[in-house]
Amino acid sequence: MKRGLFGGSFDPVHLGHLRCAEEIRELFGLDQILFIPAARQPLKTEQQPVGFHHRAVMARLAVEGNPAFVVSERENRRDGPSYSIDTVNEFLREQSPGDRLYFIMGRDAFMDITRWKDWRNLMSRCDIVVMTRPGTGAADAGDSPPPEIASEYSYDDEEQCFRGERGGNLYFRRLTLLDISATDIRNRLAVGRSIRYLVPETVAAYIKANGLYTASRRR
Repeated sequence: MKRGLFGGSFDPVHLGHLRCAEEIRELFGLDQILFIPAARQPLKTEQQPVGFHHRAVMARLAVEGNPAFVVSERENRRDGPSYSIDTVNEFLREQSPGDRLYFIMGRDAFMDITRWKDWRNLMSRCDIVVMTRPGTGAADAGDSPPPEIASEYSYDDEEQCFRGERGGNLYFRRLTLLDISATDIRNRLAVGRSIRYLVPETVAAYIKANGLYTASRRR
């Protein structure tokens, strides 16, 4: 079993998330991608515009029809901040011998990874996939391991990845990054503008039915 862990606020989930996940699934031949809404992000102390329940429901609506996409609410079942290393460790404890775990993140998040809890251990315990600029091909010169651990990695030309001495490969992959952001979607909704073709229709209907992201209701 090859699984990808795709975490984020998903506030709301949009077509950019879905397209990136599908391309990662195809590139790495993943059996499953788990969308993991963060319950309490440690580096984002401000309150989310909507609560976890709404974000999880929207994620489930968004992945309907794709048998490889699953939503996990496990971060909401833990107390305290939603640390990625804790989530990864849970999946590692549950998986069978021979299973492989890929942790998926955007390049902006990766640039900030040295602020994450136990980040060195995170990078050694699973493969890291960093989504970068549009197109496909090998990593750019600027796409590399953090300087603090760069000496522990060597580049594999055949696999187009950085192999870690302590385990865990680091992949930079250029995807069709649709220019869609959750912030822009929330701003559009706050002033009554359309979000058609930015989110799945089922998600748009849920947002409208529950009055989410309007100027009068921010949660």
